[in-house]
Amino acid sequence: MEGGGGFRIGSSSILRDSDADIFSNSFHQEDDEEALRWAAIQKLPTISRLRKALLTSSEGEVNEIDVHKLGLPERRALLERLVRTAEEDNEKFLLKLRERIDRVGIELPTIEVRFENLSVEAEARVGTSALPTFTNFMVNIVEFSGKMTYNGHGMDEFVPQRTAAYVNQNDLHIAELTVRETLAFSARVQGVGTRYDLLAELSRREKDANIKPDPDIDVYMKAVATEGQKANLITDYVLRILGLEVCADIIVGNAMLRGISGGQKKRVTTGNVDKQVSKQNTLYVIA
Repeated sequence: MEGGGGFRIGSSSILRDSDADIFSNSFHQEDDEEALRWAAIQKLPTISRLRKALLTSSEGEVNEIDVHKLGLPERRALLERLVRTAEEDNEKFLLKLRERIDRVGIELPTIEVRFENLSVEAEARVGTSALPTFTNFMVNIVEFSGKMTYNGHGMDEFVPQRTAAYVNQNDLHIAELTVRETLAFSARVQGVGTRYDLLAELSRREKDANIKPDPDIDVYMKAVATEGQKANLITDYVLRILGLEVCADIIVGNAMLRGISGGQKKRVTTGNVDKQVSKQNTLYVIA
């Protein structure tokens, strides 16, 4: 009995060890396969390399994809992994983006608005009437003097309108468009900006240093640097972090056309400029 019992115990131990080896080998094979696919992507020319990425399916299978052909199910699955809950995961996601950039020594531009010897002058003339009228009340145009610089540049050295985003106090939108269409249109108008240049330099430095980035972060950054896909993915992202997914396909509306609530409309207004979230050198002014 003892011999038989010992044999059974020994057999189960052997089976457990074998199972562990099988699973361990399986994981190693998956890691090796992913590494080989990533190495193949790194060997591509720059333009092709910035279009290819590794995307993990909901079943855990890693596939090579073209970010130009990222569909709605893939976008939603990607955002679900990156930002499942906006209140908890969004900061972690942004820190991952920043960590990837910092790891290769790329410095993002910062904002410095400096005023020197600034003075404001205005002349007001008020008549004797209790209520000012056009005839007895006048205020001259406000005049400024002094020096103002933006990141060390004078106001005549750049276009201020392209370095600031203004969130209007009034929620002015096309009433017939849905929330998703409104944000997508704004994203297309803004374009990809400097994202492609940043990604190209980031990819070059990672290749030289033999650094493999987080696959999900890589897919996201490549998609938002791609015309067309940028509008889709950034729109999905802004809808999530602003809590607008529940009304994404409802028209914005106006006084004559029933649409979303006032609070949701204010978030849509904010979202029109929030899609520039990765532009670190943008100054936001909220009325």
